[in-house]
Amino acid sequence: MNEVDVRDKARSLPLKPGVYLMLDKSGDVIYVGKAKALRNRVSSYFAPNAAHTAKTRRMVAQVADFDTIIAASEFEALVLECSLIKRHQPKYNILLKDSKGYPFIRLSTRDEYPRFTVSHQIEDGYRYFGPYGGRGLSFQVIKALSAAMRLPACGREFPKDIGKGRPCLQYHINRCAGVCAGKVTKEEYAELVRQAVMLLEGRQQGLVSELTSEMEAAAGELLFEKAAHVRDRLLAISALGRRQIVIGGGMADTDVIACHEGETRTGIAVLHFMEGNLIGRDMELLSEQAPAGEALAAFLPQYYLARRRCPKMICLSHEIEDRELVEQLLFEKLGGKTKIIIPKKGDKVHLVEMADANAREEIERLTSREEKLRKVLSDLQKLLGLSKPPQRIEAVDISNTGKADNVGVMTCFVDGKPLKKAYRQFIIKQSEGQDDYHSMQEVLSRRFKRLDEKKEGFAEPPDLLLVDGGAAHAAMAARLVADFGRDIPVYGMVKDDRHRTRGLMSPDGLEVSMEATPALFAFVGQIQEETHRSALAFHKKRRSMFLTELEKIPGVGEARRNKLIASFKSLKAIEEASLEELCGILPKDAAGAVYMHFRGYAGDNPGAAEGARKQGEIEK
Repeated sequence: MNEVDVRDKARSLPLKPGVYLMLDKSGDVIYVGKAKALRNRVSSYFAPNAAHTAKTRRMVAQVADFDTIIAASEFEALVLECSLIKRHQPKYNILLKDSKGYPFIRLSTRDEYPRFTVSHQIEDGYRYFGPYGGRGLSFQVIKALSAAMRLPACGREFPKDIGKGRPCLQYHINRCAGVCAGKVTKEEYAELVRQAVMLLEGRQQGLVSELTSEMEAAAGELLFEKAAHVRDRLLAISALGRRQIVIGGGMADTDVIACHEGETRTGIAVLHFMEGNLIGRDMELLSEQAPAGEALAAFLPQYYLARRRCPKMICLSHEIEDRELVEQLLFEKLGGKTKIIIPKKGDKVHLVEMADANAREEIERLTSREEKLRKVLSDLQKLLGLSKPPQRIEAVDISNTGKADNVGVMTCFVDGKPLKKAYRQFIIKQSEGQDDYHSMQEVLSRRFKRLDEKKEGFAEPPDLLLVDGGAAHAAMAARLVADFGRDIPVYGMVKDDRHRTRGLMSPDGLEVSMEATPALFAFVGQIQEETHRSALAFHKKRRSMFLTELEKIPGVGEARRNKLIASFKSLKAIEEASLEELCGILPKDAAGAVYMHFRGYAGDNPGAAEGARKQGEIEK
């Protein structure tokens, strides 16, 4: 569909609320949006003199068609938009960099002795607190809580393990009440858990008052040991409180959110407050730069629906479109009424400024790293005379043991950073023995053949190809790339006598030194080391599989396995060996067991292998 057809189709849309899906020439969804009036909104994208942002102009240039879904109301369109964005992950929508789920602290209320654990799933029969920013933080909270309330943090199960074995060190250093030793009744344990719940709910001041009264009452009754235990609990709770930032009243269950637009990215900081205490911070980076109001409007549903919980109040740094609709969405999906406000004065404005400062600092820290990488890639472009900085760099290395078990790996660096999901591993099929040259040739041939076939994981060509080796390897790789009709610069990564990166070698044998640019020198060294590490790791994994297969053969112990490996070098060579060749290495019975194992022979007598071979029952 050409531009005129798309424009005419947009003009024919109804003036009704709904959702539109922009499609590229492959039919992939590249943008999802909602509209109060579909005709007006969609037509605006294709108006000749529309004042679009740079991102919108890039998106419109790729639109080959669009679909629409009419909704009953603007709110229904918002719900549908959120669902479709989550499903299609469109390239030009504002998406969180990490669509992780958030962990909760779970209390097993169905158990006789409830315990705190970390969980990503919500099920009936449990009580949940959070969510928290990550599993590490969640475990830290449980550890601190257990120490403060003297709750068990071990793996024992109660009441089954009460009285079994001696108490652990935590009991002797007064960090556990000693449930396993029978020192705590079920009622006393339940009271400790109840007080721990008060802490998780942010009711620290109430718990302190309660424990203070309990301590004074115990001292008044001359129960000094009990009073001392309560005092220790108070001290531990006070230590927990010192880790939090006290802001003041009026901030019960509130999130303060600020969006900061940096030069290269947009960041959003979320500060979580409970009972006036700052209890946590999240930092999210968006996949696309966007105006703050637009970014926040897209961020709120994604963030809170992933967390499956929403606070009573959300303070934003910028106004968002359809604020009431977002409130309604959060209410219907998560339950509990949430109020979204944009503070204009008072303490809440200062908290928004604090959140903005967090977002700005994080962006500046990361932008500094991004700028360094851009400078390194720019230096690499100039040094090698490339037409542009190499956005995608692929590197290839070979690993083997002796003359066999050859494997190859391809690593991938995008924008100067390793993209591990794009790494690829190859089991070398050629049988010339230890021949890195031909092994490298096979890996590259398979990589570029799959590029031509547009196989998944191979469909994007590199801007720069690096191979482990000198001029011969670089020349071979360059010829192969040219044979596939590709114009891709190729260089070899050469090492010094200590196996450290020395420089790059062109296909015509000219060495490019990088010692004058330490950052570039370190960057290429990182690529070479990462590629070499990946090759060794894959080879080690394959060799481990090799040994595991040999361990399955009866009568073949460690000494005999080592003899086989030393003589044949690979599992494939052992599989293809004749009985005579195996008998030259191992005793006849063990050789027969190996011979039969790789041919699926069902007999139990190793001595029958020779007769079976002669009768043609086992193929060589």
